[in-house]
Amino acid sequence: MIEYSDAELFWVQDNSKRPRREAHAEFVELWDRPDVSLSNFNALCKRNGWMTGRTGCFAKGQAAHNKGKKMPFNPNSARTQFKKGQLPHNTRGAGHERIDSKDGYVIMIIDEPNPWTGAKTRPVHKHRYLWEKLNGPVPEGHRLKCLDGDKTNTDPSNWEAIPAAMAPRLNGRFGRGYDDAPVELKPTILLTAKLEHAAREAKKR
Repeated sequence: MIEYSDAELFWVQDNSKRPRREAHAEFVELWDRPDVSLSNFNALCKRNGWMTGRTGCFAKGQAAHNKGKKMPFNPNSARTQFKKGQLPHNTRGAGHERIDSKDGYVIMIIDEPNPWTGAKTRPVHKHRYLWEKLNGPVPEGHRLKCLDGDKTNTDPSNWEAIPAAMAPRLNGRFGRGYDDAPVELKPTILLTAKLEHAAREAKKR
């Protein structure tokens, strides 16, 4: 283990707030200690709790050291930098479609400003977008129901606006399993649910 005199330890402690590499170089020269490496010097300070006080993080209000300076040109980094007006490789413009992995609906990008982000395009559920183009806004308290069970079939004829309160009668805990039923039974199940819902609403009046 490397030994240090009391005078050397006092000097190290007194200079512990300085950058370690700078303080170590001066220590070696001043005390003629070529046997003390930078790692030895660091270990000595850590063992005694003589920290520089620097965290490596910017303090609140502190300006970056390169603020206002222009980055020097580097041909290697220049090749990967975005040019003015250039879009990311994964940009998807109007007309792009994808399947929502969560609920299976088709998401389509349309050429309309996004009111939340300010972007020039915005995502919409394709089936609802097409249905409303043909029929107007979905009535309040209603939701669109996929008739054939295929959510990727976005033709407006495959969707019907039904009261939201009727949905549990189709697929809820006590529903009739509409989505999993054979295609030929779906119209009957839907009609039955409509009649039950109408009867329930009539009792409320």
